[in-house]
Amino acid sequence: MAKHLDLEEQEQLDELKHFWKNYGNAITTALLVVAAALVGWFGYQYWQNGKATQASLMYDEVERAVQSGDSARVERALADMNERFGSTVQAQQAGLIAARGFHDKGSIDAAISALTGVATRSSGDGYGAMARLRLAALLADKKDYDGALRQLAGSFPKDFAPLADDRRGDVMMLQGKKAEAKAEYEKAYKGLGERFEYRRLVETKLNGLGVDLSERRSTDAVSAAVKK
Repeated sequence: MAKHLDLEEQEQLDELKHFWKNYGNAITTALLVVAAALVGWFGYQYWQNGKATQASLMYDEVERAVQSGDSARVERALADMNERFGSTVQAQQAGLIAARGFHDKGSIDAAISALTGVATRSSGDGYGAMARLRLAALLADKKDYDGALRQLAGSFPKDFAPLADDRRGDVMMLQGKKAEAKAEYEKAYKGLGERFEYRRLVETKLNGLGVDLSERRSTDAVSAAVKK
């Protein structure tokens, strides 16, 4: 029996050698690729965490610069932030607060530049949407109505779409296009829903255009009661 087992083990060993001879290199290569990928992934995560920490520190510097009221310091801090960490969330946040600081100091062109940077780098998310809405307002104040409407063109995230409709209505009112403004305010009013306080402001604008929404509110209340 022992001799039989020895022969069986020898056959298995021979098969293993044959298998490794044919496939050993491929297996070794695959293992090395997997190992390299894991090392790379952990290294990337470490780098990302470090990058986020550094970006947060630089965001704090932009915020302190805004609080100081020193526009030149804000410009330097924001430029450094965008150069080193322009693709981060912190950079978008920094652009928004810098724009607010510039606006408060009356540096409208600097505010427009900061907001344009945010809108360009993050056009599809909430930060980009906020930047575009603020940009539209600043451009409208400068009577650049076409530029304002370009910022409001295209799609917005769902929660921001009614606000974009409302802002378009504002721009069109400034252009004297009351019918178009009314249509935009109507979309904004419908999109906001009853739970948004901002809806009251839109209602006031519609009232100014001769739109009575009291009957519509009654209908909405009845519909809500039926759904319950």
